[in-house]
Amino acid sequence: MKPGPLALTLGDPAGVGPEIVVKAWQALRRDGPAFMVVGDYQSVASASAAGATILRAVTSPAEAAACFQDNLPVLDLPLRSAVVAGQPSPTTGPMVIQWIETAVGLALSGAVSGVVTAPITKASLYSAGFRFPGHTEFLGELTAGAAFDGARGPVMMLTAQDLRVALVTVHEPLATVPGLLSVDLIVNAGRVTAEALRRDFGIARPRLAVAGLNPHAGEGGALGREEVDIVIPAVQALREAGIDASGPYPADSMFPDFMRERYDAALCLYHDQGLIPVKMLDFWGGVNVTLGLPIVRTSPDHGTAFDIAGRGLAKPESLIAAIRLAELMARARSV
Repeated sequence: MKPGPLALTLGDPAGVGPEIVVKAWQALRRDGPAFMVVGDYQSVASASAAGATILRAVTSPAEAAACFQDNLPVLDLPLRSAVVAGQPSPTTGPMVIQWIETAVGLALSGAVSGVVTAPITKASLYSAGFRFPGHTEFLGELTAGAAFDGARGPVMMLTAQDLRVALVTVHEPLATVPGLLSVDLIVNAGRVTAEALRRDFGIARPRLAVAGLNPHAGEGGALGREEVDIVIPAVQALREAGIDASGPYPADSMFPDFMRERYDAALCLYHDQGLIPVKMLDFWGGVNVTLGLPIVRTSPDHGTAFDIAGRGLAKPESLIAAIRLAELMARARSV
């Protein structure tokens, strides 16, 4: 079965989302993957170079797939007021939320094969009642009631070239991370990651490398007890569950070429521990993937970049990589 088109949410319309969406369509229009923008038609039109992009308002994913080579298809859910590139506004919040909800609903129904999300800024959403640290947690809530045969996420994973990094904690202040860690939390993240590597990436026997929290992975307890009391028991529990897990490893030595050959995904304990190596390896090509959901979801690994929005400077490489990865994952699930 050939998966349908992807749903691509516009993100914050005052950021670089509209611009990189247009550039991604220009790069992919001939060979795909096909996608349908879910967002404000006028915002996309404003980001289009004169004569370079022909937009088309569509009402269904099937219509979007049929016209994709010739037109950038937009499921128009219009904003209530105009926006200016580079100037975020709280008035956009309700519609940005609705765009995400609509795309997820289409994916849950099977009308689209997956969801790709352009960057949002939480500050513009809070006045509309948004209560989540980011996309990842919101998607977990939206899909919580859907049937899913596997370990339940959401777990955030970042990819760049041959590196995959899954996170145990995500958008948490660094000072709170040690108190949040537990054996169960690490084991669940490891199970979700291993299952996703099999289901979505075709890796028959995934190898997980688990990072330590403290310098030198705690030096046997001399530099912190988290490895002894939490991480080592979690690694052992993953092994007992039949998962090829190893560690804890000092985080400062996990990411050279020769180390990346030894695992299929690194399991990192907090946000920057995982994202710094990803962005050092391939800043423009990184992709954010949400694991453990009943739908496929990817995103570019960068923010709204209000400082360059509307100036034609935004690079689409990360979004293009996210679209291509979403299609590969959707195809793996459709087999």
